[in-house]
Parts: sequence; structure tokens; C-alpha cells
Amino acid sequence: MTQVTKTGPQKFRDLLAKGGLIVSPGVYDGYSARLVEAAGYATAATTGAGISNSVLGIDDIGVMGLSENVAHCRMLARTISIPLTADADTGYGNPMNVHYTVQMFEEAGLAGINIEDQVHPKRCGHMPGKEVIPLIEGAKKIEAACLARKSDAFAIIARTDALAVEGVEGMLRRARAYAEAGADLIFADAIKTEDQIKQLVDAARVPVSVNMGFGIRARPTTPLMPLKRLAAIGVRRVTVPRMLPAAAIMGMTRALEAMKGVIATGEPVDRPDLAVGIEDIMKLMDYDNMRELEKRLLSTDALDAKYGAGQ
Repeated sequence: MTQVTKTGPQKFRDLLAKGGLIVSPGVYDGYSARLVEAAGYATAATTGAGISNSVLGIDDIGVMGLSENVAHCRMLARTISIPLTADADTGYGNPMNVHYTVQMFEEAGLAGINIEDQVHPKRCGHMPGKEVIPLIEGAKKIEAACLARKSDAFAIIARTDALAVEGVEGMLRRARAYAEAGADLIFADAIKTEDQIKQLVDAARVPVSVNMGFGIRARPTTPLMPLKRLAAIGVRRVTVPRMLPAAAIMGMTRALEAMKGVIATGEPVDRPDLAVGIEDIMKLMDYDNMRELEKRLLSTDALDAKYGAGQ
């Protein structure tokens, strides 16, 4: 009997159905995506800020376009077997634009997307100066997203940035409205306290996702909170979108400083505490599988030309 492989959206739905807390590290390139899966995480989420910062080299201020985002996310989704959700910013326009945005991300192999209610051009949810669209337009965007998906398993994650603009009551009104419009999860960015999170959980009546930022380092907006406590008050998913980009920046900074020392002294150093070895990279990128595929697909003559007879 042929075994049916589940899609990314179906895998993500299975995780939600199991109950408990889902932790989704933020990924932005092939290394980070593969590392998350290799570390045993069940799911990942793209970080819009991380992609904008690393690919475009600019702030997360709404400059990255739909085609750039979809193309990058497609490559990440095909790199790993665990379900990957994407940051689709504002949906790139009005509800009509959202309709096509959803279809493009779904076709690219994502498990679901975030759609937020900021005014375009949007900005990182933890920056000052945010603006939000009217509630009715935000709800219509979620309705459009649900209508556009070809599979009901594809997750529509409604993000609201209303807390910074309209306060707690505005955030809760939008959570209820977006849930009623069909959102599968609610995500209120830059939420500040456990009490606000509990109010959101009670108001949403659908699973709630919380952005815990750096995960292992505090920041001025959403504080670090015990994961067991978040699960106890009803949170279903925690994302840590800034953790891996921040860790990579720190690692690269330290390696560059070490290389400055090499330049200054003229003496080489071997620092396995600062850099993985080539064997680690080959394992992460699954070079063994590539070699096995070569053996299966290339002729004996082609293999001998590459590696020598009998290799």
C-alpha cells in the first residue's frame, strides 16, 4: 500500500490538534531552517524582519515585496520536512490583494501565513510609529484569506498591532473580529504582560500565538515568560523570530574579531569554539544523500571521471 505523505498544512494542523505548546523558531535562510529541523523542533516560522535584514540589508519597514518574500519562502519550505509558516506582512494590499497573496504562499509549500493589520508600508511590530487599518478592513482581509486558500488546512494567522495604537480593548475587539472572520490563530504583537495575554486567550476563542522575540534574551517590549506558564494560561504557540538571526550576528561578530587578531599578529589560530568544521556543514546540508543520488543517477563512467575508478 502506498503511504500518503502529509502536506505542510496538514502537519501543522496535526500539531495544533495534539494540544500543548508549539515552539516555532524563526528562520531566514537555508542554514537556519536546516538547523531548526536538525535540532528536533516540530515546526518553524519565517521571520520577515530576518529576511528583510539579511536578504535586502535594510530595516523591516515594508520595503520587501510579495514576489521577493514568496520566492525566498519557497526555497526555505522545500529545504525542510517540518511545517513552515510565513510572515506575509499586510498581505500586500487590500482584501483583493490578500486573495492572491494567500494563493501564492500556499502554492509555494508553506503551512500557513501571518497577515497583519498595520497600514502599508508596515514596520517591525516592536518599533514605534505603527499605524493600523480600520477593524472592518482587517476583518475583510482575514475573510479574503480564508476564501482564497485551496486547502482548509492552510493556516490563516491573524496578527494585530492594535495594542500600541488602540490599547487593550482595541486589541481584544480585533481578536474577536478576526476570529469570527475565520482566522485559525490570533497573534497580538508587542504584547506586554501576562494579564494581557490571558485576556487575549479568553477573547480570541481560537488558538493564540505569542511572539517571544529573542527567546533566550530579554527585550524592552514583550518580556520573557516561562513557557509552562504560557501553556497554563492557554497559549498554543510561541515564536522566537529574532533568536537565530541574533545568535548568528553574535557568532559572526566574534569570528570577525578573532580574524582581526590573526591579521594583527600574522599568526594563524584554530578556534573550533568559534566556527563549525567542514564536516558539520556537510552533515547539515546532507552531502551523503547527494553522493547516494549521484551513484544512482550518474553512469559508471561519469562517476569514475569525478572520483576515480572504483570509488
